Amino acid sequence: MKLPRILVGAEPFFFQGGKIGCLLVHGLTGTPKEMRWMGEYLRDQGITVMGIRLAGHATDPADLPRTRWQDWLTSLEDGFHLLRGSCEQIFLTGLSLGGAMSLYAASFLPVRGVISISAPYQLPPDWRLNFIRLFQYVQPRVPKGPPDWHNPQAAADHLEYPYYPTASIAELRDLLAELRQVLPQVKIPVLMVHSRADRGVLPENAEKIFSALGSPHKEMLWVENSGHVVVREPDRQLVFERALQFIHRVANSV
Repeated sequence: MKLPRILVGAEPFFFQGGKIGCLLVHGLTGTPKEMRWMGEYLRDQGITVMGIRLAGHATDPADLPRTRWQDWLTSLEDGFHLLRGSCEQIFLTGLSLGGAMSLYAASFLPVRGVISISAPYQLPPDWRLNFIRLFQYVQPRVPKGPPDWHNPQAAADHLEYPYYPTASIAELRDLLAELRQVLPQVKIPVLMVHSRADRGVLPENAEKIFSALGSPHKEMLWVENSGHVVVREPDRQLVFERALQFIHRVANSV
């Protein structure tokens, strides 16, 4: 049996800081590297940071179709409980799928706040989604669309799987259906971040999530000069600074 090997540069990371912790969660087919620049920024500001690797990711594309969305959620929960051992307050921060899972987890984990970046509310309309569990046997892979980058340097060394396993799209569909049910139950502070130029997850997704959230303390940050992976794009410094402000404001309001 071949054991999974993590891709070089895609390893999880942990930076020890103070009593405020931030769990960073990457996107579907992505790796912890997506979140590392944000993690390094928060570390330099005294935040304890953990960048997790979701099950089936950052190894071999063949590993991903064998996982379910519950496995991805378990990866997040494991990271939360590890971080909880050294922090008094924990914030969840996720990109795309990671943002959606962070919001979902906030409905039952005792976290202080959520920063959701480029998160989807639902998949684009497609008749095949109704039959996707069967369709995966006909077309096991879904090609990715045109590159959605405003930062060529980040695009050149980005680590991700080259396609979406159809089985994983089915899992994402089911996760988002669950997310839509629990969004009104998310009462903690939330910072939403989305690019108006995002072609992977259209901006209307952020608007729908924001409207459905049950939290009385929710903020929306729109950026203009970024594609989908905002945390590695030209707007990232603005996002990092706004995230830090959000974390400190919420943490100090206890």
